Amino acid sequence: MEFKDYYKALGVERTADADAIKKAYRKLARKYHPDVSKEKDAAVHMAEVNEANAVLSDPEKRAAYDALGSGAAHAGGQDFRPPPHWDAGYEFSGAPGGDTGMDEARFSDFFEQLFGHAAQARQAAGRARGGAGGEGGAQRGADHHARIELELRDAYLGGERLLTLRGARLDAQGRLVQHERQVQVAIPKGVREGQLIRLSGQGGPGLGAAPAGDLFLEVEFKPDARWHTQDRDVYLRLPVAPWEAELGGPIEVQTPSGATVEVTVPAHFKPGRKLRLKGRGIPAATPGDLYLELQLVLPTAHTEAQQQAYRTLAQAFAGFAPRASQGV
Repeated sequence: MEFKDYYKALGVERTADADAIKKAYRKLARKYHPDVSKEKDAAVHMAEVNEANAVLSDPEKRAAYDALGSGAAHAGGQDFRPPPHWDAGYEFSGAPGGDTGMDEARFSDFFEQLFGHAAQARQAAGRARGGAGGEGGAQRGADHHARIELELRDAYLGGERLLTLRGARLDAQGRLVQHERQVQVAIPKGVREGQLIRLSGQGGPGLGAAPAGDLFLEVEFKPDARWHTQDRDVYLRLPVAPWEAELGGPIEVQTPSGATVEVTVPAHFKPGRKLRLKGRGIPAATPGDLYLELQLVLPTAHTEAQQQAYRTLAQAFAGFAPRASQGV
């Protein structure tokens, strides 16, 4: 996927204020609008200009986009993938008028990777809230949403967390100003990845006598090479020594909840083998399961005695042909 330099698309500096971005967009829109433009590939250019404006004219999207760094770092047609959970902690609003008014589904894959979840989060928040409006001149405040990273252990134990959310707004001069706020969140035991935690009244302020909007926090688990989840099931990579793998026997395992359990490794290791611990996945009325994925780990021979142990092993298994399946 190609990195999109939105500042270059509009022909503005990264320090450009809101007025400069608006002027640049209007100038290019007049130049490339398909209804009037004589330019070659006007429709393609217009789509690029619309996409750039959709990000840079929105303070929240622009602040998150800037966090990825200068587009110059991704020039030259290099393949680009945003880091996992790159936008965790960024707060976005779903305010009416906060959208671009354009069909974002027609934007590039780059836009979809960065901001596609925002539209999905707005829709999910709307379904969770059920919709409510103000009366007369009153208008309910905008719902806000953000992705948050939790430890997998939080799903097992729950508890209170003080989280820092980052946002952005325009000052009186139209310059981008970033800000932070802290929210106290009760993490429910059994929370799943993708689940929304609703903080009532923590969104945008209402107009008139209307109430404030809500804040919806979308849960993600911090990436960890040791495990991954599927719904409520947890898959934990379990390293085993050669003697444990072949001879089998009891070993102690620390589960994501922090508890230590004893499991029996079957003799005669087979690649891909999993051990299932029923009900030890993410808690619920019907909890998930914990699957231990056995992985063979070879010790490094640092000393002469350890190296000799490997030579003795080789002699004991002189007939072993590890590459027999390859015809060697």
